[in-house]
Amino acid sequence: MQKEKNPGGRIQWGRLVKKLSPYTLQKGFRYLKHYGPKEFWIRLHERFEPEEVPYGPWYEAYKPDEAALEKQRNHKFSKTPLISIAVPAYKTPGVFLRQMIRSVQDQTYGNWELCIANGSPEDEEMKKILRECAREDSRIRYKNLKENLGIAGNTNEAFAMAGGEFVGLLDHDDLLAPNALYEAVKAVNKNPQADVIYTDEDKVTTDLSEHFQPHLKPDFSLDLLRSNNYICHFFIVRREILEKTGGFRKEFDGAQDHDLIFRCVEQAREIAHIPEILYHWRTHKASTADNPASKMYAFDAGKRAIEAHLDRMGVKGIVSHTKDLGFFRVKYPIQGSPLVSVIIPNKDEEPTLRACIDSIREKTTYKNYEILIIENNSTSKEIFQYYKELSGQENIRIFNWKKEFNYSAINNYGASKARGEYLLFLNNDVTVITPDWMEEMLGVCQRKEVGAVGVKLLYPDNTIQHAGCVIGIGGIAGHMFVDMPADRTGYLHKASILQDMSAVTAACMMMKRKAFEEAGGFTEELAVAFNDVDLCLKVRKEGYLIVYDPYAQLYHMESKTRGEEDSEKKLRRFQTEIEYMRCHWLDILKNGDPYYNKNLSLTKWNYSLKPLPGRGRKR
Repeated sequence: MQKEKNPGGRIQWGRLVKKLSPYTLQKGFRYLKHYGPKEFWIRLHERFEPEEVPYGPWYEAYKPDEAALEKQRNHKFSKTPLISIAVPAYKTPGVFLRQMIRSVQDQTYGNWELCIANGSPEDEEMKKILRECAREDSRIRYKNLKENLGIAGNTNEAFAMAGGEFVGLLDHDDLLAPNALYEAVKAVNKNPQADVIYTDEDKVTTDLSEHFQPHLKPDFSLDLLRSNNYICHFFIVRREILEKTGGFRKEFDGAQDHDLIFRCVEQAREIAHIPEILYHWRTHKASTADNPASKMYAFDAGKRAIEAHLDRMGVKGIVSHTKDLGFFRVKYPIQGSPLVSVIIPNKDEEPTLRACIDSIREKTTYKNYEILIIENNSTSKEIFQYYKELSGQENIRIFNWKKEFNYSAINNYGASKARGEYLLFLNNDVTVITPDWMEEMLGVCQRKEVGAVGVKLLYPDNTIQHAGCVIGIGGIAGHMFVDMPADRTGYLHKASILQDMSAVTAACMMMKRKAFEEAGGFTEELAVAFNDVDLCLKVRKEGYLIVYDPYAQLYHMESKTRGEEDSEKKLRRFQTEIEYMRCHWLDILKNGDPYYNKNLSLTKWNYSLKPLPGRGRKR
């Protein structure tokens, strides 16, 4: 797994000073009061560290030029569904309202209608603007409500006006990119089963002078949606599905979109993600995009939305807020007390193995486990003396693997000797940090849709060694957030929230025995490298999820400077394993990891932007 040093680490003071104003100072004071000095300092660092690829210039080079937009206007789709854009408007400043409407009129796909429910009957300027725009463009429809019905009620009135096959949600002060609907219809033509479509987004300053904080999303991730409403904007749903859900529910005001998205994806045949920045969320003093700590009721509503979703799914889970408002933790209690088989390959290294075993026995709160040590050609007398000590322990068994080292074959052998319903593959240089690590992993792994669970691994100096794995990083696959301080949460807090990924490291990985067997176990052609990635991809192919769980944490004593693949034999073997992965997983290596985003770097571990080769990308 490739890793590299953290290139950041220092606040970009010029960027911070540029942002200072009486409002931002007041906002900073609120955050300091909420988080406390230590957490506030951590967040200040994460917010104002230098961008490796500055987003503003990147976005200007990224957005389609006029030639690309003109080509879209002339494109003929085989399916041209009417898309209704639903907008709940309330006390919208005139300039924002006009800009929002103009962003819809500028769409390169023309078969749309704009349905605006005006919840400000006393606002004459809004009524005047709506009247003028509707007179000029017949695709613009509006309704002046008798009174403000709240965000849920106003939006449902806009939904009731919609006659399109699909309905998109647009806030009254936000903007669509000109190619937003074109890309949505392109997705529908590619996947006619898509009932839900969502896109990437960014934020834009009040005066539209600066784009910032891009949200570059993965394809649909159930666990990420249970951790945060990452889908958010731009959200489009087939009207038939929307009508089944009944629209927004007033009791979830503040998180009404999170609640609606859950109910829509629960019924959707297919969920399509468009990895393009097609929605611009305007920030200003009244916007939750710029002032999250001001609306605790919204975060409480988000918690209830997740709880309601779990209840509909028949899933037991305890939902709680995290210290990052708007991000949630779902703890899945274990069902029963199944046996977990901990499989540890070992050669010599008596002090290392002893530390590992001691930490499991002294710290682990879960009781029903067995430890299988797979001995592989040790020579030191100390390790055999230690085996003798362990041999009398009731839940520890030692097996001999006398052939040459092959990580895959050793673990397959261990699995064949294991008695447990759940297999926990563990390196001998790992020690426990969180005592409930086994319960935490087991609670997630017991879910019927989950095949395997990985954890957050830290180096002894409390920097991250593993926070999930992305296919394509460094060529084949790599760990995320390597060397980042453990108290940091990373891009959109991804180092610290439960989410689905394509792979996790087998240095500490729990897998359902059923999933392991269906996938055929570890591939023994991969003796050293990529065998865990390959196994995870095989498990994914069987229809299971791979989950990264940061709430289970262990130290990984692996040296930060690994030995080089320096001998001719090692280099030949490594190249053979690379070729195996390229041959067997060509699709994901070519098309990209579905739990990553094509606009993110494959040479960095921290979700930084991928530099663009040139300006005005053609689409």
